[in-house]
Amino acid sequence: MLPWILTAVVLSGGPVALAWFGPPGEFPAFAAPFLAASFLVTQGLLIQQHVRGLRISLNLTDIPLAVAVFFLPPFWVIAARLASSVLFYGGRYVRKDIGLLKPLFNIGLTTSGTAVVAVIVHFAGFGSATDPRTWAVIVGAIVLNGFVTTILISLMLLLLSGWASVVRAWLAFYMTLIGPVISACLGLIFLVLLDASGWTAVLIGIVTAATVYLARNYMQLRRQRHVLRELNNFTQLVADSVRSNRLIDAMLGRLREILSAEYATVWVPAGGRYPEIRLTAEVDYIGLTDLDPVPEGLQREVIETNRPMLVGPRSGRLRAELEEAGLRGAILVPLRSGDDVYGCLSVADRIGGELSHFQPVDLQLLETVAAHVSVAVDNTRLIDQLRYDAYHDPLTSLANRRRSLEALQEALAITVPGEVVAVLMFDVDGMHEINDALGHEAGDALLVEFSRRLTEHAPDASFIGRIDSDEFILQTRLPSTEAAVETARSLREGLQGPFKFGRVAVDVSAAIGVVTHPDFATDADELLQRAGTATRQAKNVGDGVQVYHSGLESESLRRIGLAADLRQALDRDELEVHFQPKVHLGSGAPTGAEALARWSHPMYGPVSPEEFISIAGSTGQLGRLTEVVLDESLRRSAEWAREDGPLRMAVNLSPRTLADVGFPERVAELLAEHEVPPGRLTFEITEDDMVADGSRLTPVLDRLHEMGVRLSVDDFGTGYSSLAYLRRLPIQEIKIDLRFIQGMATDADDRAIVKAVLGLARHFEIDVVAEGIEAHQTVEELRAMECETGQGYYFSRPLPPDRFAAWLDAQGGGGASRLRAV
Repeated sequence: MLPWILTAVVLSGGPVALAWFGPPGEFPAFAAPFLAASFLVTQGLLIQQHVRGLRISLNLTDIPLAVAVFFLPPFWVIAARLASSVLFYGGRYVRKDIGLLKPLFNIGLTTSGTAVVAVIVHFAGFGSATDPRTWAVIVGAIVLNGFVTTILISLMLLLLSGWASVVRAWLAFYMTLIGPVISACLGLIFLVLLDASGWTAVLIGIVTAATVYLARNYMQLRRQRHVLRELNNFTQLVADSVRSNRLIDAMLGRLREILSAEYATVWVPAGGRYPEIRLTAEVDYIGLTDLDPVPEGLQREVIETNRPMLVGPRSGRLRAELEEAGLRGAILVPLRSGDDVYGCLSVADRIGGELSHFQPVDLQLLETVAAHVSVAVDNTRLIDQLRYDAYHDPLTSLANRRRSLEALQEALAITVPGEVVAVLMFDVDGMHEINDALGHEAGDALLVEFSRRLTEHAPDASFIGRIDSDEFILQTRLPSTEAAVETARSLREGLQGPFKFGRVAVDVSAAIGVVTHPDFATDADELLQRAGTATRQAKNVGDGVQVYHSGLESESLRRIGLAADLRQALDRDELEVHFQPKVHLGSGAPTGAEALARWSHPMYGPVSPEEFISIAGSTGQLGRLTEVVLDESLRRSAEWAREDGPLRMAVNLSPRTLADVGFPERVAELLAEHEVPPGRLTFEITEDDMVADGSRLTPVLDRLHEMGVRLSVDDFGTGYSSLAYLRRLPIQEIKIDLRFIQGMATDADDRAIVKAVLGLARHFEIDVVAEGIEAHQTVEELRAMECETGQGYYFSRPLPPDRFAAWLDAQGGGGASRLRAV
């Protein structure tokens, strides 16, 4: 209310002076319109200076004012000035989005100032145009007018913006003195010329027009240079801020200064892994706040429409929203990344209160600044993304191995009495089978689900990371190693449960290794290495949880040593191949043999096939091992040939070997080398491998079948899937698992299963081998079920080549009564 009262008082100064002077009898038909036009032209010729965030504007209307007070009565001077002010400021009000207060105050300010000059000149009097006293009176009156104007502006600033704005205005008071003095001196020069001859008005007009033109171009060039300088400084500031990670702090503060705004705000809504950013720089406030004065609705509108917004006094609905937030005006521009809009940059409330508003040129400047900021923010986010990617797993967004090692080292650096640093390593079960059976997309989905469950069930303040394809770690602080083991068991129980991928349900589980510091490790690398050792052993224990102890280390070292020794044993041909016969249950005649690899280590003695075959598979030696066994088997097959041809041989294969597309060619070469027909060779594959990897292995299996090689399903009856593969895959033989064969005599269910398998095989015209026969009663029952072939300790254990040859010789003239091995 007070600014409007002051405006009314200032506005009344001109009319009061007009009433006091009264209109003279004669109207100056030429001089009054000419000087009014001069006032109007010079009113728009501004010289602007920015001082401490405040823009001081000076005009050259004092030049025609000096001429007018000499040639015209005071009434017409004030009237001409009033008319030109109404036209000038009224036009600005119509053309530009500014409030009514400012043009009214400016009209009052110019007319009241002119009245002051007219009163001083009227009472002081003056002589001729060349009289120095005349000059002193006119210059003094115009300077006093500048002083009065500054006082009135200061009062308005005090009411609108407080003492800080008044102080800044008076710091620039020297401009208020210099401008009027220079303008008055120029006016006196024109006065002397006009007094000497009226025709000099033509020359003055030409000079004035040229001066106006040059001045406008100069001011435009000056503004452009100022903008470029500010943009250059701002760009350098942004670049320096990116390097020092203070981009937003420096950017908002400087932006507020450039646009002389009370507030500068950046708002970036939350998106993806990036949190929301909402920060504001305020005038006379050091630092940033999270208070946003600009209504969020306007910011969202700018982001959604991808269009800038200038809100001024006549912006209708937008202005109403601003006023509800206690603001007078604002500029909002979108922050862009390519074609996408990710945020909003805004400034609000021009310094100077109701008299100051943002203009379209300010909008253009802010858009240019926003473009620089967007590039800098894009670069900052790119660097941040690269840093994030360097320390996180892209699939699960958990910390990767590198970050996990750093986190473990940080945890070990802090010792808390009564607590241990526990590391739990999780090895997700069945990932290989799921990837092969359902595809890697299903495997990835399972890993994401596993990470979600692990995060959900993890103790508070735990660190979780994914350190390998199917390995996760959890690091936390617990009272003891025993507590870590209990936590592992609880977590394993929480992790278990079906996971649905499409229409297939997969059980989720994991083996968990537990190691604690300072009990079993001293640094992060040792913690992970020993956690891995415990995890591998956890796969072989009942509850799937294994705490590390020194004995596990010796087992791991043993495996490492065996891997190296196995390579040497293959190089030196130290592995042996033993043979276990297959017997026709009706006649008792040998029908073939199964080749089984055996290894006697010079230090550890006999190494179980399960152990060294597993080592061969994990160290890339399985191919060589298979080839050694196959070569020896075919050599012995030819050596032990009978009347019907070479002895039939069965060799076990792993899915890894069958996945090698070059394997059939190598088999063909060995068959040709030993002159063994393909039909005398059988490859045995376990049912689990056949079900899990059948589709992947089909090309190689089909190729072997086309060659004439027989294929057998080992451990039949233990698979967990459909029997449809019996129709899909080229299978000629199945071997009933020994658990059913050995249970036949005492378990009716096992006997029923064996009988059903035999019936199924007859339907598909597939040969059957009963393995694991250890009793004569089992032989009799199998004969009764019309099972043709058997294998087991009842006939013979696996034998080295010389003893197997002797066994064959012993069976040469025997029959069913001599089936039992001695």
